[in-house]
Amino acid sequence: MTKINHWLMKSEPDAYSWDRLVSEGEGTWDGVRNHRAANNLRAMQVGDLAFFYHSNIGLEIVGICEISQSGLIDPTDETGKWACVKVKPVRKLKRPVSLKQIKADPELAEIELIRLSRLSVSVITPQEWDYIIGLSEKA
Repeated sequence: MTKINHWLMKSEPDAYSWDRLVSEGEGTWDGVRNHRAANNLRAMQVGDLAFFYHSNIGLEIVGICEISQSGLIDPTDETGKWACVKVKPVRKLKRPVSLKQIKADPELAEIELIRLSRLSVSVITPQEWDYIIGLSEKA
């Protein structure tokens, strides 16, 4: 069985929102020009799961998407050096998990979302994934 990795992907909702991904059914995650974030995109495999995070406006994890195509060249890059993936929505979280909530929780002190706050595509450990899912299901 293939190991599923977990990620967090940031998007400004006025540029590309969760609702837009849902309405389109599949979207291209392109335009990433940070080397570490691009390496994370290159490491993604079909079937990996990612939190969809609204940055700038909202500042919260709102949904889960699945990597539907990996190993693609970013169509917005004329040099052909930058990576992208395609994603499909899996489900909206029962309750969004805010950046404020994440920063206040000692269980998430080492999450890349906080440690590497400028990173648009980051790794989520299995423990962080499960913990955030739990937070999203609390009333």
